[in-house]
Amino acid sequence: MNGAAVEFRGVSYQVPNGREILHDFNLVVPRGEILVLLGRSGSGKTTALKLVNRLYELSSGDLLVESRAAREWDIIKLRRSIGYAIQEVGLFPHYTVSRNIGVVPAIEQWAPERTEARVQELLKLVGLNSDIGPRYPHQLSGGQRQRVGVARALAADPPILLMDEPFGALDPLTRADLQREFLSLQEQLGKTVLFVTHDLHEALLLGTRIALLEEGRLVSTSSPQEFLHSSDPLVQKYVQAFSAAEQVRGGK
Repeated sequence: MNGAAVEFRGVSYQVPNGREILHDFNLVVPRGEILVLLGRSGSGKTTALKLVNRLYELSSGDLLVESRAAREWDIIKLRRSIGYAIQEVGLFPHYTVSRNIGVVPAIEQWAPERTEARVQELLKLVGLNSDIGPRYPHQLSGGQRQRVGVARALAADPPILLMDEPFGALDPLTRADLQREFLSLQEQLGKTVLFVTHDLHEALLLGTRIALLEEGRLVSTSSPQEFLHSSDPLVQKYVQAFSAAEQVRGGK
């Protein structure tokens, strides 16, 4: 569990028109941590994730994955060593649930029996019955599809998970259920997780640490407790907004 799973060293990213999305971004993510990237839309959170598995290529700086520069990895091996779960889930509509979960093991040429055993193990792990395996994504609820998406991200047992607002499109009750189950899952598996959200409640609940981004820059990195008591003006704005929302929820 010691050492860094992911490390950003002075990373910048520009789009072709020259606009800078990330600027001089420095962040170390130790193994086994849930690092939440928090910030408003356009702050650079998703860009940071996509640099890790090289869906985007950095413009400058260095990005290390398991102590090796991302650009030195074979891109296929890199992506297969990283689970990726997103809000839209991205399941293949013409594949069954079982086949969706088993995509990466199949690509890795696992024996069919081993793949099927892994699928059944993961269905149980994410709280789904085995009889869901033959169904297709359109036959599932939003919460079920999201669970399948998480199972697929875990299929080849990657050490690192990238999660981009994976529960953001769900209703509040389903979202709360999946957040609790995700924490339980993390206790069992101990993955390194980079988790993007704009929801402070979710960040405080799930994060080992919270990294706040604003306009492509890292504002602060702290534990949830430190975040709540930070003197940084931008952090305080988030905390005040969160406190006001909590008062409304509590009917005060």
